[in-house]
Amino acid sequence: MCLLLFSQHVTQDMEQFLQRLRARVRVGVVGGSDLNKIKEQLGEDVIERVDYLFAENGLVAYKDGRLLSVQSIQAHMGEDLLQEFINFCLNYLATIKLPKKRGTFIEFRNGMLNISPIGRSCTQEERLEFYEMDKKELIREKFVSALREEFKGRGLSFSIGGQISFDVFPDGWDKRYCLDIVEKDSFTTIHFFGDKTKPGGNDYEIYSDPRTIGHEVSCPEETKQLCQQLFFS
Repeated sequence: MCLLLFSQHVTQDMEQFLQRLRARVRVGVVGGSDLNKIKEQLGEDVIERVDYLFAENGLVAYKDGRLLSVQSIQAHMGEDLLQEFINFCLNYLATIKLPKKRGTFIEFRNGMLNISPIGRSCTQEERLEFYEMDKKELIREKFVSALREEFKGRGLSFSIGGQISFDVFPDGWDKRYCLDIVEKDSFTTIHFFGDKTKPGGNDYEIYSDPRTIGHEVSCPEETKQLCQQLFFS
């Protein structure tokens, strides 16, 4: 079993490689983004082109092209905690000074909240500008630290991924959630490939989970090269 993470638009070469890979192993894609974002990256028919698709860390799960399960953060957290959390984020966001701010600062997904200080409607150029600034000033890291302190003991987890945002979800609803689904199919080995594998990154938990063999990669080309070594040698 091979679980892949993609943070960029898939190339035609990578699409063709995935189909060859499926002839050797069962292939799954897991991401923190919602299904629409994953389709933007991997194509509208991605559900049919992989064996498993796990959007929102697996809280929206597809197997063999069919919807398997959906979880709800609203039902799990309850409206009181949810609004308390959102209100704190809105107040904190108002204190952050950036070169640019756009729209959709808090995105409500099925299994998580996605928080973006610059706003998810920023352009690609604005995204890269924020990312470079964030690497120096640790904007997202400081935001997450404030949330951890404010909501300590409230059953929430935080992970920083991608370039402009971080995810918030109930404890245990990180990317390991998808493992609870695939392990029911009795795979003897599960390989995971991801880039945010350090503590605090949104791949860390599944990368270090004893149920997986974790591989840290920096780009799709590196993922392809590793898969060729592992499954085609």
